[in-house]
Amino acid sequence: QVQLVESGGGLVQTGGSLRLSCAASGSIFRLNNMGWYRQAPGNQREFVAFITSGGTTNYADSVGGRFTISRENAKRTLYLHMNNLKPEDTAVYYCKAVVSSTGYNYWGQGTQVTVSS
Repeated sequence: QVQLVESGGGLVQTGGSLRLSCAASGSIFRLNNMGWYRQAPGNQREFVAFITSGGTTNYADSVGGRFTISRENAKRTLYLHMNNLKPEDTAVYYCKAVVSSTGYNYWGQGTQVTVSS
């Protein structure tokens, strides 16, 4: 079992920055890719960024150049550094972890990010 707990969300003005964290516990040695997704009201959950165990990253076009995903394996923590935030970034942000052997996905409970104009 894997448990993921996000934190760091909040209210910020346009152009501001936030850092989200996702603390993992449980059988994390089995994790491979980890990522961030978001869901705005009335919308489907969408991909934001992911990072492999080796550090390879990928980003959605809408956040590239503004967001940076990173992981600190010793602390079992995933981060999302968000800069130059825009109102359209407003959403609940979810952390996802993928079990390397099975492809099973674990999700956190989400953290709200609100960007005011």
